[in-house]
Amino acid sequence: MEDLFDLVIRKGTVVLIDDVSQLDIGIRNGKIAALGENLVYSEQTPVYDADNLLIVPGVVDAHVHFNEPALGHWEGFATGSASLAAGGCTTYIDMPLNGVPPTVRLGALERKLEAAEGSSTVDYALWGGLVPGNVGNLQELAEAGVIGFKAFMSCPGGEGEDIFAEVDDLTLLEGMKEIARLGLVLALHAESEEIVSKLAVQAQLEGKREPLDFVATRPIAAELEAVSRALYYAEQTGCKLHFVHISSAEAVQVIEEAKARGLDVTVETCPHYLVLTSADLDRLGPVAKCAPPLRTAEDQDRLWEAVIGGKLDMLASDHSPCPSSMKQGDFFEAWGGISSAQSSLELMLDEGHLRRDVPLPLLARMLSTEPAKRFGLYPRKGEISLGADADLALVDMKLSYSLQASDLLYRHKHSPYVGKTFGCRVKATFLRGAQVYGLHEGVVGETEGAWLRHAAAGGESRG
Repeated sequence: MEDLFDLVIRKGTVVLIDDVSQLDIGIRNGKIAALGENLVYSEQTPVYDADNLLIVPGVVDAHVHFNEPALGHWEGFATGSASLAAGGCTTYIDMPLNGVPPTVRLGALERKLEAAEGSSTVDYALWGGLVPGNVGNLQELAEAGVIGFKAFMSCPGGEGEDIFAEVDDLTLLEGMKEIARLGLVLALHAESEEIVSKLAVQAQLEGKREPLDFVATRPIAAELEAVSRALYYAEQTGCKLHFVHISSAEAVQVIEEAKARGLDVTVETCPHYLVLTSADLDRLGPVAKCAPPLRTAEDQDRLWEAVIGGKLDMLASDHSPCPSSMKQGDFFEAWGGISSAQSSLELMLDEGHLRRDVPLPLLARMLSTEPAKRFGLYPRKGEISLGADADLALVDMKLSYSLQASDLLYRHKHSPYVGKTFGCRVKATFLRGAQVYGLHEGVVGETEGAWLRHAAAGGESRG
């Protein structure tokens, strides 16, 4: 008997939670309604032929900076989300900086939502922020639907009255108590401000201004100290923690030991730590500057061992864009952030699967399933399974290409990956069963990304 579908994607190589199979995907009302070989459907049903294409769950990127309100000229929801769609991402979580004002109070959240509504190609959730002086505002942000809270243990930079400041120890401790009470997650940029700031001053006094001098001012020891301190506070408060952009296997091991003690903690790394090294930073200059900085090739190999060993929970881009002018000149003064959101999936399939033979289900779990689970978006997001949103990335695993600046959909077309040859390419992206990107068409369709509120705030979407 024929089944009624809005769309059938046929004969794709589908990455499931623990398997890879050639299947048809039947989609109805934006959801995955059927998975199977040779689905039966009417002649009128639209069909997308995915023969010879890999189908993975749409990426859930838990760490992007789109900088609205006020700094949309760096990167806003329109260009940022379009680049994500081109990279196979169907859901992202936007960080509370660098917009002005930062998302640390309800009014700022409302301004960010106004900027996002009707502008995003794909679905989105929002982080709130923990900064000195706003512990009393966390509840209103939680009730409004933020997915969790973000704090910095080192200075994030910025000037003026409305900056996103790093937390002092008392703010961190009191904030953790409140976030534990609210039942949400605290995401932490974990580097010791005491260590990195003094090393930076010392380097500048000595006239050391080169890329590798910058790396030396943010050693792995600074990451380890901050991680260890935060884990201690988590033990005292019961706060759920998530460590963003961890750059070293040493820090991953400390977090793994905390998990074994029963702490509720997760850890992400970013593609740039798995693909680029400090030697690339020295070669490329400010376009590859980030914090924590890129590490050595030996550090990178140990980080890959942690990935393969299942010690890292998820991958996120930490897309941190800026005008190209801010990536020029003195290395220490240049903006510290990598534009990378469009390339995460292709980087991990190319470097992880094609070059290092990392299993596809493991990569899909890290890119999609685990972030969806951790931040309250699962089972709607993050997995190709019955009843889930039909969020899908279709990838040609044999289509090699060299990334050009003209391929990028960012507002400012710079990236350390320009000129890199990839062994695969995203062919199409589907959001809730509707195609939102095609390799030759670009961003397509009329589907608008929806705001995904945290389940504790009702979980409904708007958009």
